[in-house]
Amino acid sequence: MRIEGHVAFITGGASGLGGATAAHLAAAGARVAVLDLPGPRLEEARAAGHLALAADVRDDAALEEAMAQCVSELGAPRIVVNCAGVATGARILNRAGEIDIASFRRTVEINLIGSFAVMSLAVRHMARLDPVEGGERGVILNTASIAATDGQVGQCAYSASKAGVSGLTLPAARELGRLGIRVVTIAPGLFETPMMAGLPEDVQERLATLPPFPHRLGRAAEYAALAVHVVENQMLNGTTLRLDGAVRLEPR
Repeated sequence: MRIEGHVAFITGGASGLGGATAAHLAAAGARVAVLDLPGPRLEEARAAGHLALAADVRDDAALEEAMAQCVSELGAPRIVVNCAGVATGARILNRAGEIDIASFRRTVEINLIGSFAVMSLAVRHMARLDPVEGGERGVILNTASIAATDGQVGQCAYSASKAGVSGLTLPAARELGRLGIRVVTIAPGLFETPMMAGLPEDVQERLATLPPFPHRLGRAAEYAALAVHVVENQMLNGTTLRLDGAVRLEPR
C-alpha cells in the first residue's frame, strides 16, 4: 500500500521506536496521529506537526475518544502501529519470598491487551473505508520482542505479554483478510530506546556486544524503515519479523 495521503495512528509514538516510525511515515506523506502519555515528548510530537493524543492504552474510554478525534481531524487510519509498551523486570518469587501479581497484570494489560484494544478500535473504522490498490483497506503493525521466545530470568511478564502479541498475529490476519486488512508484528532485539537508556552504561555496552552482526544496538530508524516496508509490501501478512542482528538472549 502506498503511504502518501493516508492516515497513520501510532501508539507510543512520542519517542523511541514509535517516534521514529511517526517521523518516517510523515516523511513518506502520511498524516500522522500520535498517541502517548501526556508529557513533554507528546508536546514535541505536536510541535513536529503530528496530531498529538494523550491516553493510556489501558483506558478503553480514552482510547475510543482518541480514535474518534483522529477520525474527525485526519480521517480513518489505514495504518496503525502499536509501539506503546513497558519492559517489566520481576521474578515469580523474589529473594524475600514475595510475589507481584499486580506487576504481571499491568504488563499484560499494556503490552498485549492495549495492542488488541487499539487494533479493534481501528478495524471498526478501517472496515468502512473503500479499498485501495489490490483490494487493501489497511495495515496493522504490532510490536513484540525477541523476549517472546528468548525470555530471560525476571522477564516472565514481559515475555508472556510479547508472546501474546506474536500469537495474535496470524489469527487476526486470517480474520481480517476478508476485509483487506493485513496484520504483521515486528520483534525487535536490543535497540537504543528510552527503556534501554535507563540501564547502567556498562550494561548497555555489554548488550551492544551480543549481536553477531552488527556489533551494536539497533537504531529506532531501522525499526521505522522496516515498518514503512511492511506497509508498502502487500505480501507481508500474518507473520512476526525478528529484527535483531541474529542475537539470541542469554538466560540471565
